[in-house]
This record gives sequence, structure tokens and C-alpha cells, in this order.
Amino acid sequence: MIDMIIQIQNLCKVFDSQGVKVTALDDFSLDVERGDIYGIIGMSGAGKSTLVRCINALEKPTSGTVVFDGKNLTKLSEKELNETRRSMSMIFQQFNLLAQRTALRNVCFPLEIAGVARADAKIRAMELLDMVGLADKAKSYPAQLSGGQKQRVAIARALATNPKVLLCDEATSALDPMTTVSILALLKDIHDRLGITIVIITHEMGVIEKICSRVAILENGRIAESGAVDEIFAHPKSEAARKLVYPADGGGGRYIGERCIRIVFDGVSSYEPVFSHMILDCKAPVNIMFADMKDIEGKALGQMIVQLPEEKMQAEKVIGYLKGKGLYVEEVAAGEP
Repeated sequence: MIDMIIQIQNLCKVFDSQGVKVTALDDFSLDVERGDIYGIIGMSGAGKSTLVRCINALEKPTSGTVVFDGKNLTKLSEKELNETRRSMSMIFQQFNLLAQRTALRNVCFPLEIAGVARADAKIRAMELLDMVGLADKAKSYPAQLSGGQKQRVAIARALATNPKVLLCDEATSALDPMTTVSILALLKDIHDRLGITIVIITHEMGVIEKICSRVAILENGRIAESGAVDEIFAHPKSEAARKLVYPADGGGGRYIGERCIRIVFDGVSSYEPVFSHMILDCKAPVNIMFADMKDIEGKALGQMIVQLPEEKMQAEKVIGYLKGKGLYVEEVAAGEP
């Protein structure tokens, strides 16, 4: 039996802005399995921030239910809600560290609120700083830390109360690409070591690809598409998914040339031999319009957009060859942008 730690059913959230009704979430339903790393992705204004505030009950839904670890949050008393929130920790985009506290005392803060003895809190905080690789920065203040270090302190603080779920709200958006990779690797390591459920809220498909197993694509307060990350990446069905999966041309938009195709590499084989052999066997020159590839242990993951030869038979031969190698191939719109 699948064990769901978060169950959202028919969630609606309507705000009243100077007499105007604004719907942020509209009949939203979502289940997150215990121990999963689940991604929720959407562009600005999609409803992500409202959703995360409903999950931790900082916002009360207009209608619908949010069940966390078997408890309906909309039915709990304020005392019960505060106790339940200790099992949900937040990691924020801007870190939200206390400037006048050292890294150690920042991690101690939630423990102090929970009534943990000062000596015990310090021991626990040092353990967590060591876990995130910052034991040597225990006495440093936030102003003395880099963005990545601040986020590591924030992660350590979020783990202080032994939460069951980490809610990461755009946790890497303020970081450079290299630091983002290291923070995502840290979250994955924490997940593997502690078995904690992680919910990643982001607008970046690259973040979802790197760490999440399942994803929900949010658009205008509704789920446009959800499922396994690799399946949605390979076969996006909704326009919202296509906009996020395709390169920044607007969602499988327009490329120069008569015919262009998108090739998805799902790790079955290395893309370089397949691609070079295709050119030699088909005797067909192709232009690479876009490529986003990763080589993991000799396996290729990612996608390419290529412009096919103008000659129809050659183009069909290329498509047939690639499909014969087990690659997913689809035509995308061509013509001048």
C-alpha cells in the first residue's frame, strides 16, 4: 500500500483584493508519497507560493483539504497545528537567517523555541552543521558567509527539529549554477541518509531534472500535468509542460528551416556514436539548433533540436534511423521565429 504523507484534495484559495476576487489555486489535488523527492514547477504567478503556504497551513484554504501525515490541517486547533508544523520545515530563497546570530545560534533557534536545553541544542546544532559541511563556520555570522554557505546553514536549521518533510521554496534561485548543483547534491544526500520527504518548489526545469522523481506542473492555479519526471521530460503532453521542457523558444516553438525534430536521450545509449553514425549511414547533413545533454556514467540524458535535410527522403531516413535506435523523436514547428 502506498503511504502518502501529503494529500491535497480539491484545494481552492481565493483572495479578496480591494473587492476583486483573485483565484490563486483552483480545484488543486496532489498526493506526495512518504520518502519521495517531489517537484512542483510553474512560472511566476502560477500559484506556487500560495500552495506552499497552504501545505504548511500559513494560509487557510477557501475550500478543500490538506492532509499531512494523516491529519487534516483545516480541522486542527491552533495548538495542534503548531505541533504539526514542527514536522514540516521550510527552506527559503533568501535564506532568512538571523543576522545577529552566528551560524551555530541560527541552527539552535528552532530548538530553543521547542524548549530544548541550551547545551543539548548546541550539540545537535554542531552535528547538523557538520552534516552540511560547515562545522568550521559555527562562529561565523551570516554576513561572513557566501550564498551557498548561508543556504547550508538554513538547511541545517530546517533539520533541527527532525522534520518529516522539507519544503524548499525556490531554495536555489538566488544561487549561481555551480552552487545550485552542490546544494541539490546536499539535499539528495540528506534524503538518502535520513529518508526525509522533500518537496521542491521551483520555476527551473533543471532543478527538477537533477533531484526529483515526480513532478507536478502548475499553471494558473491548476495542475497542467503530473507524473514521473523522465516521462514528462520525454513526452510532455500539455502546453505548460512543453514550455518548461523545451529550450527558451516558447514551448516547442519555431526554428529556422523547413523541418526540425526533437530527439530525447533517456540514458539508453551514448548520444555521440548514435548521432555520428546516423550522419554517416544516412549521408545526411543536419544542423544542431539546440542541445542540452548530460553524460552520466557513459549514458546520455537530455535533448537535441536538429534541422533536417531539405530533401524529404533523406529527412525521413534520418527520423527512421533514430527511431530504430530506440530514441524518442518528434517533429517541432519550423519556419522563421
